[in-house]
Amino acid sequence: MSRNKSIILLSVGHACVDVYQGAVAALVPFLVAERGYGYAAASGVVLAASLLSSVAQPVFGVLTDRWAMPWLLPVSTLLGGVGIALSGVSGSYGLTLVCVAVSGLGVAAYHPESARVARLAARGSHSAMSWFSLGGNIGFALAPVLVFAVVAAGGLRLSPLLVVPALVGSVLCLPLMRARKGLEGARADVAASAAGDDRASFVRLALVVVCRSVVFVGLSTFVSLLAEQRMGGSRAAGTAALLVLYLGGAVGSVLGGRLADRWDRVTVCRWSYPATAVAVAGIVTVPGPALYLFLALASAGLYVPFSLQVTLGQDYLPSRVGTAAGITLGLTVSVGGLTSPLIGGLADATSVGTALTPLILMPVLSWLLLRTLSEPTAPDHTPHARASADPAAGSGRCTPRGR
Repeated sequence: MSRNKSIILLSVGHACVDVYQGAVAALVPFLVAERGYGYAAASGVVLAASLLSSVAQPVFGVLTDRWAMPWLLPVSTLLGGVGIALSGVSGSYGLTLVCVAVSGLGVAAYHPESARVARLAARGSHSAMSWFSLGGNIGFALAPVLVFAVVAAGGLRLSPLLVVPALVGSVLCLPLMRARKGLEGARADVAASAAGDDRASFVRLALVVVCRSVVFVGLSTFVSLLAEQRMGGSRAAGTAALLVLYLGGAVGSVLGGRLADRWDRVTVCRWSYPATAVAVAGIVTVPGPALYLFLALASAGLYVPFSLQVTLGQDYLPSRVGTAAGITLGLTVSVGGLTSPLIGGLADATSVGTALTPLILMPVLSWLLLRTLSEPTAPDHTPHARASADPAAGSGRCTPRGR
């Protein structure tokens, strides 16, 4: 399968999975309105989706480094969709938490394997990886539109209709499973040319990702409520805010890949964060519709380094690319959820705008950490020894990876 076709399939599949990450935040206003949840209770739903995912993604990364698990792609896609689809069926808060946690587990299982396959399919191209990342942004952007179209029409009882993207995404995974033999041949070359792990740099990069995660999840959870307050209680205004947040991320992802092809990744990541800090300050301080402008700028700033940080982590930890992806790609959308109850509690005690104000500091911390990092020497991603591919590739079995 050609690189372009592989990346397109991976990108669309990524969109079908990440729609369920965006759906959690998109459901928050409806849970508040229909079930009477407070800010802290609503943010607990985000926590439930994030907590299990944040722990599980590195575990799945370790497993995919050790064994070939192509079946994870369709199975995890279905799991992510079924969890969200069932989250609105029961009025029980506990069952809602269980359902979104199951969805988070599916998302956790998908990302390390898909990021590993995307790295191989991209063959060292930052732009190709940015297109893979773009698929996730599109999924996030579609989430509030999809949730609004389904839930606003008939309430949370219609949430089972939200399983449709998962069904589509799982089907799209099948050609990638059949094409895995060629990609695993490329993996053998990447592993053979790995120069060694730089764990200290990887840890600092992981901290950068944590700071970014806090900002992104905080905004995605509460910016719709902030927009509703600023625009006179309009539910459509809140949905529009989430749409701007995710579409701005789509622009930032593609821009980040293009910039990294011209300059090095660390430099591009480093200078995206000061701009993000200014934009977040605008969100919480500037009144009126200007919120949407600053939200778009903050989103682009947060997503310029998104795919670059994934490949940086893999190049800092070349012998464990699945683990690296599980931490960097997973923490990007998971660890921030662990802080959402704190933001929600502060919002209950003060206001949403006040609760979001501490987020301004997070991009500054990311910038300071990035000043201590340098561009790693990336291995050659061009496949030269396809004959060394796993002979069981394409079987769909869980087979050991040779080291």
